[in-house]
Amino acid sequence: MSLMANNSRSIAFVSADNSIGRLPDHLLIEIFIRVPISEWVQLSCVKKQWASLFQEECLWHAALIRSFPLVGHAKRWPGPIPQGLSKRRYTALYISKHIFSLDDELDEIMGHTYLFLKERLVITSLPPPAGILHGTLIDQFIACGRSRDKAHELASQIWLAVIDNLEGNEQTFLLLQRLALEDDFLPYPYSRSREVQWRVFEKLFTDFRDCFNHEDYLDVLASAIHKFQPIPSAWLGY
Repeated sequence: MSLMANNSRSIAFVSADNSIGRLPDHLLIEIFIRVPISEWVQLSCVKKQWASLFQEECLWHAALIRSFPLVGHAKRWPGPIPQGLSKRRYTALYISKHIFSLDDELDEIMGHTYLFLKERLVITSLPPPAGILHGTLIDQFIACGRSRDKAHELASQIWLAVIDNLEGNEQTFLLLQRLALEDDFLPYPYSRSREVQWRVFEKLFTDFRDCFNHEDYLDVLASAIHKFQPIPSAWLGY
């Protein structure tokens, strides 16, 4: 097997026609799961056979067990957000480790709720109202045995992480505008926390200030004044 490593630690397999290109799938999987995940996209572009492997459950199951050995002892949980197959579980645990720095019984649930919320907000063409999404997070944590207060705390962490990791594009600007203008009329814990609502306005008035037209700015500002008193002076002035 021939490997080349450059100074940025990227690892590239040489020609797929050499000995590694003729290995059976189960041996390729054992090799691939030992390569940093940052190199997987590059590997999947080398050969169609390899691209197919990265779509297979068997590779992701092997990667899941290797990277998170205790996952085999985890029980399936009740609630509206399912675990999914190995690729989904791997992604959820990776998110929990690198975004939330968790290493306990909550780790996989946090990753799955993060994926659920971000996908509904970003990928869905017509996202459900924020109240419905927040309620789903609350129901999931309560179904897993968390108190109402703990569920609200965890759901707020999910919202803040998703908001902080949105891309800086027009889609995000329009999404944040919609979130800012939505009223939270449901009782605790099914209403978004003050911190989450504040973060939406803060991101709009700092990262996306130049995207507003005058009318939209006034609408969002009026909503901010209605929800928070006082508001930062930096939010004022179009």
